[in-house]
Amino acid sequence: MHFTGFTKQTVLFLQELKKNNTKEWFEANRPSYQTHIVDPALAFIEAMIPVAEKLDPPHKGVAKLNGSFRRLNRDVRFSKDKTPYNPRIHMIFWTGGHPNRSAGIHLVMGPDGFGYGAGHWAFDGDALERYRAAVLDATKRRALEIALEKAKAVGCDIGEPPLKNVPRGHDKEVAGAKWLRYKGIVARAMSEKSGHDPRLFTSACTTYCTELMQAMAPLNNWVSNEVEAG
Repeated sequence: MHFTGFTKQTVLFLQELKKNNTKEWFEANRPSYQTHIVDPALAFIEAMIPVAEKLDPPHKGVAKLNGSFRRLNRDVRFSKDKTPYNPRIHMIFWTGGHPNRSAGIHLVMGPDGFGYGAGHWAFDGDALERYRAAVLDATKRRALEIALEKAKAVGCDIGEPPLKNVPRGHDKEVAGAKWLRYKGIVARAMSEKSGHDPRLFTSACTTYCTELMQAMAPLNNWVSNEVEAG
């Protein structure tokens, strides 16, 4: 399928799913789901894979469900929200061996807007220690700040740090202390706040998303080199 942009029907389906988030409604509208969600999402991913592969670092993409296209089904086992579906198209291109365990670029078509972001949500174990060592190094910290400035230029925000204080054993007055209050680094523009850029619905969609991905890739470059390479 040749990709020439998403359609307004894609957004309308997501809006209707948000209002009618039940298995019965979804099954009754499964043909529309295939036509307006699955087909354009996979065509978009296929069109963007060559772009992703040329980024620094190269990003992987797989044009299939549970590849670069994340399923709409929600895991409700441990959630108070028992609605069965995420009313969004969540697409990911990643740098390492697994889309959920390495730095990646996320593109999200939602009912209210188009969101995007890059980075790694939470570092574990040795990776977290490498991250903390990197942000205390003046040169590496400045490289991170430059990468974040590039992402900010296309609307991404890193948000407030999740930790109120620096981790135990660290000096709260040391240069770069604020970065110690993060457990991962993600810069993103939330779909709920951004609206839908009109280019998403034209043949300019891939050019627009290429610009976004190129602006966010330096953050993943930093994460890959300074945190995940170890």
